[in-house]
Amino acid sequence: MASEDEINLLVIVVDVNPIWWGQQAQRDPQFTLSKCMDAVMVMGNAHMAMARTNKLAVIASHCQGSHFLYPNKSWSGGDGGGNDASSSGDGKYELLSAANNLIAEEIRNIMSKIEVTGNSTDTLLAGSLAKALCCILFMKTVLSFTTFGQEIKSRILVVKAAEDCALQYMNFMNVIFAAQKQNILIDACVLDSDSGLLQQACDITGGLYLKIPQKVALAQYLLWVFLPDSEQRSQLVLPPPAHVDYRAACFCHRNLIEIGYVCSVCLSIFCNFSPICTTCETAFKIQLPQIVKPKKKKLKQPM
Repeated sequence: MASEDEINLLVIVVDVNPIWWGQQAQRDPQFTLSKCMDAVMVMGNAHMAMARTNKLAVIASHCQGSHFLYPNKSWSGGDGGGNDASSSGDGKYELLSAANNLIAEEIRNIMSKIEVTGNSTDTLLAGSLAKALCCILFMKTVLSFTTFGQEIKSRILVVKAAEDCALQYMNFMNVIFAAQKQNILIDACVLDSDSGLLQQACDITGGLYLKIPQKVALAQYLLWVFLPDSEQRSQLVLPPPAHVDYRAACFCHRNLIEIGYVCSVCLSIFCNFSPICTTCETAFKIQLPQIVKPKKKKLKQPM
């Protein structure tokens, strides 16, 4: 259990890509976006119930942007994710009920307003992670004025559905290193194909990466693997770490490559050689091998 002398802030980023979830509903009707959100709310409730000082934020990420599901502008619970609600007469903790209703209402509003086009099928996960970091910084700033002597720990959990987008590689890496600098863990719960970007994020920040073998058991995996914080995980038997794919995306075609050319000035990566860096416009001086001209032999005068 968390100590009363520390505040544990958890930000959950949920991939609600309508293209992927529409295809998933056709493949497996037993696991839909509604079931996924139910599992996420179960974990959020468990996190807030573990300690009075625990804080929670939930962000929905899709192909057109990201939105706060909880807390949002309509939330009137005090400190934004705080536990100021009192117990109701029927024994239900009002904060959990209010959070669940707000998340369900917001996800319905978001999914009804998304207009999918043929060129916008990738989840904007890098922007959602950046928003999560901003949320953590804001919460730390607010809590620093209202709490004295309490340590603030924060982490991000990403529930990933759609495949990676190589176009977001640079933004993604900037977010990862920003989280590492702020000592913020990034965990990843992957529902479909493996994510090389999230593997790097978890490895760099010290978080956990898990591709769940059974989607219908999402709630069990969230509670077993991702609910405990970093200190509690050292006492648990967790799944072994996954192999990390450290391939980088080239700046010219956004393809993941193993061997490429790197600009010595801005460190941009290219899969094909170019005499001028397209990022910083540096012209490379290439030393060509010198051509040795054969010496002319002097003709000997006949005797």
